[in-house]
Amino acid sequence: MTAEAKSRTIHAIFLDVDGTYADFGVVPEAHSQAVQAARANGHKVFLCTGRPVSMLPEHILDAGFDGLIASAGAYVKVADEVLVDRRFPADLAARTLAVLDAYDSVYVLEAQESLHVRPEAEQRLRAMVESHFEQSGNDPAKGSSAILGSLSPWLVSSPLFAKVTVFDSQVPMASIVAEVGELLDVVANSIADEGLNAGELFQRGISKADGVAAAIAHLGIAQENSIAFGDGQNDLEMVAYAGIGVAIEGSHPELLRLADRTALPPHRHGIAVAFAELGLI
Repeated sequence: MTAEAKSRTIHAIFLDVDGTYADFGVVPEAHSQAVQAARANGHKVFLCTGRPVSMLPEHILDAGFDGLIASAGAYVKVADEVLVDRRFPADLAARTLAVLDAYDSVYVLEAQESLHVRPEAEQRLRAMVESHFEQSGNDPAKGSSAILGSLSPWLVSSPLFAKVTVFDSQVPMASIVAEVGELLDVVANSIADEGLNAGELFQRGISKADGVAAAIAHLGIAQENSIAFGDGQNDLEMVAYAGIGVAIEGSHPELLRLADRTALPPHRHGIAVAFAELGLI
C-alpha cells in the first residue's frame, strides 16, 4: 500500500435502495461499477434500506458490499457479523395484525428470512405490485420478483417480523397507528407509494441513522467521514446524521431541505456521478 493510500480518508457510504441505488428495483450498471470502484479505493459501502434481507435479490447485491442496514435500521450486518436484529415484540405484533385485519388491509410481514402475506390477500397484493413495476421502463418482472418471488406460506402463529409494508387499507395509516398505540410509527411506502392508505409500519424510535451509527462504530470510522444517500421519508434521520447527507433530486421536500447536497436520480446514474464529484472513485 502506498503512502498516499495509507493517508487517504476512508469513508463509510450508505445507499438507500429504491429511488436511490435502484430504479424500480433494477440497478444501473454505472451504479454497480461505482460501488466496486469506491470499495477498491478502500471505502466501505453499505446498502441502507427499508427492505428486509429477504427482499434483496442477487441483482441488487451483485456489486458487493461491506454490509447492510435493512428494515430501516432494525437489522445491521457488517461483513459476516450481525450487530442488530430487532423484531416486533409479540404483544405489539398481535395488536398490529389485529387492527390491520379489521380494516381488510393488504400487507406483507417482513422478516430477514422471509416475507409473508395472508393467503386471502395474495392475489390483491400481486396485482398491486405488478401494476407498480409496470410503470418502469426497466424489466418489470425483475423489479417485482424481489417481493413476489420471496413470499412464504403464512404461519399459524405470525412470524417474528421487523416491519410491515401495507399496500392498501380501508383507513389511512395514521388511523392504524393511533389505534395500535404509541409504540408504532409509519412512513410512506418506499416501494409503491399508494397514498395515505398505504405505508411502512415500524417500531417507533428505530431509524436508519441507528444502523449507520452501529456500523461506523463497529468499523471505527468517525461520523464526519460517513456519507448517506436517500430519497424518501425513511431517509430523513440517516441523511441528517451522516457527515455528508445527499438527497436525490425530486426527493421528499423535507429531505431536500436538510441535505448537504443533491444527486441525480438513478436513471441518470446519480450515484456514479456523485461518487466522482466527492472523490470516492
